[in-house]
Amino acid sequence: MFGWRRPGARRITGITTAVLTLAGALSLAAPAGAATGDRQGAGPEAAVAERLAERGRAEAEAASAHDATRVNVTRDAGGWAFGTAVLATEPGSQRMPRGWLFLAERRGGTWRVALEGEERFAELSRRSPLVEPREKPLFTGLDGRQDEQGSRDGTPKGGGPGGDEAVVYGAGDYRTGMALPTTVGANTVMTSGPHGWSGSAAPWSSLDFAGGDEVVRAARQGTAYTMCRGWIRVVHDRGYATDYYHLWNNIGTDGGWVNTGAFLGYTGTDVTCGGAAYGRHVHFGLIQNGSYIPVAGHNLGKWVIHNGSAAYQGSAMHGSRRVGAGGTLYNYGALGLNQAVIDANGGGQVNKRTGPGTGYAVTGSAADGATVTVSCSASGTSHTGRYGTTSLWNRLSDGTWISDAYVWSGVNGPISGWC
Repeated sequence: MFGWRRPGARRITGITTAVLTLAGALSLAAPAGAATGDRQGAGPEAAVAERLAERGRAEAEAASAHDATRVNVTRDAGGWAFGTAVLATEPGSQRMPRGWLFLAERRGGTWRVALEGEERFAELSRRSPLVEPREKPLFTGLDGRQDEQGSRDGTPKGGGPGGDEAVVYGAGDYRTGMALPTTVGANTVMTSGPHGWSGSAAPWSSLDFAGGDEVVRAARQGTAYTMCRGWIRVVHDRGYATDYYHLWNNIGTDGGWVNTGAFLGYTGTDVTCGGAAYGRHVHFGLIQNGSYIPVAGHNLGKWVIHNGSAAYQGSAMHGSRRVGAGGTLYNYGALGLNQAVIDANGGGQVNKRTGPGTGYAVTGSAADGATVTVSCSASGTSHTGRYGTTSLWNRLSDGTWISDAYVWSGVNGPISGWC
């Protein structure tokens, strides 16, 4: 984020751009009783700017009179409008910009506006002719719902420093299906561990990466959007999205499909939409249903992210190997949603057995950090590993069994159903 820790609206032919100061946007407030984001007799830009200012007040850090709402209408037809809405801060500010995709529908002279992560956004996405077929299944899941996660013993995970103390996210499923946002098969430096999108404030949604070939790549497939110069957002399946900021020579895209590992740009120091960057890197943020969420507990590829005692500290683990902030991570590629990483909890390997329990014969072993594919699961003898105690056993694709206590799968339960 800031320095090795990390930290405009581009005018494109055919795109309408509106830039208002936050003070100006706030002066557009709807009269008492008006629906949020609705405005009579105005174009979509003014209505979107109003809704953006309201969302910014609700979610962002203390606003400044110098903040600006930047609205890019990238598609419009038949009383509909779609684009990006960014609450930009001043370059050099300690606060980062915030941004969302938006949809607007004009009915009876009134623009009804919804931002990514709102229930209305999902509803409009289902009906809007501007939303491409590849986008509809992704957008309709961005309705703002956030479910509590749980650990193996049922207690909430993700609390403490940088976590949302009351509610965390993902319905107990921390799998992302993502890789590191770098080149597979190459090293990169995690220059900063978990921290907020804007510094130390929770949730600690963000990480910083630099070094290697300096190429920034999509962590998972999805539809990509240029929020402003230097800032790309990719919307993925399962309600996730990822942000990549400070990029140099980033791609320009409005919903273009990108595969996992697709080129997005280079690490850089761009602050066109505000914030600060004291050293070349990518500021990477994890989003779910339109809001930044704690990255700790989730995986990026075959690394599991952990908080430290303060922002920018923390670590990543591959099996039992822990690498702290400032250390080098190897990009092993994505971890499949039916895969797990062996975590021997300090040991070198874990026994594989012919059935779900220690009463069955040993038939080999799996090395710490190895990737295994899980076919199904069953109950067996109870064991305690790094993440708690469980009686769950996983049947692997080779027909052998291993205790769930010694793997990281991202799920508190079967990942491929019961045997």
